Amino acid sequence: MRKDLGFVLFVVAAVVLGLVTWKAAGVLTSEAFSPEASPPVAVIDTSPVRPVQTASAPASSPDPVSPSVEPSPTPKPVRKPVNVKIEPKPAAAFVSEAKNTWCAAAAVQIALNVNGPATRIDTSRARQARIRKLQVDLTTRKDSRNGGAGPLGMVASLEELGKVDYELRIYDTRAAALRASAKAIKRTGHAAILLAWRGAHAWVMTGYKADADPTVFANANVTGAYIIDPWYPRVSRIWGRSDKAGVFQDAAEMKRNYLPWKRPEGRYPGRDGKYLAIIPVS
Repeated sequence: MRKDLGFVLFVVAAVVLGLVTWKAAGVLTSEAFSPEASPPVAVIDTSPVRPVQTASAPASSPDPVSPSVEPSPTPKPVRKPVNVKIEPKPAAAFVSEAKNTWCAAAAVQIALNVNGPATRIDTSRARQARIRKLQVDLTTRKDSRNGGAGPLGMVASLEELGKVDYELRIYDTRAAALRASAKAIKRTGHAAILLAWRGAHAWVMTGYKADADPTVFANANVTGAYIIDPWYPRVSRIWGRSDKAGVFQDAAEMKRNYLPWKRPEGRYPGRDGKYLAIIPVS
């Protein structure tokens, strides 16, 4: 009986031990083949990010580049005859010299009338007398050796009584004097004064004819001038009959009347043998 009980206990213990061993082996096997999941690990993508393209209207293509165009060369000025007159009514501006020796005063009076405005035209003798007195006061002995009004006195009176600047210019040739006077008239629209009769007389120049525009062509030839002569209607024993206001004096008349400076009262250094003109500069 004891042997049988011991055997039974042995069998039971063996069974129990086997069950325990089997369970432990099952657990180990389960852990080996089914391990517990690890917590997720964040993965950083280091590849460059491509921008997301959105649909948009196609970009307009730039305008085709036009080939550079060379500017057209400036055409050369055409040389052609010109006829310039700045005083359409020379008779309205004209005044005769009140005395035979007042040509300087009358010429300045005419020039002031031509330069305008038209509402200030004054052909009175009283006006001429005031101009004469002013010129004598402004004339130096060097400007006129016999008293009266000299060219520089005329310039001073023009600037004193008008709004135009004038200068006395001296030239070696008649052609140069006429060309310079024509250029000044064209550029300013104001009258010039020529010292004619070897400096004994004054002509007011209000226009000209030339074979080309003297403001464009340096060698333009002025073939004559429109003159208002304060000597009119007198007749000179030396120079003959004068013409009414605004008559065109051609090259022959200019050569006969517009002569180099030469005065009987004495020498004038810088003027003798030259052509004098009082020209507007503004």
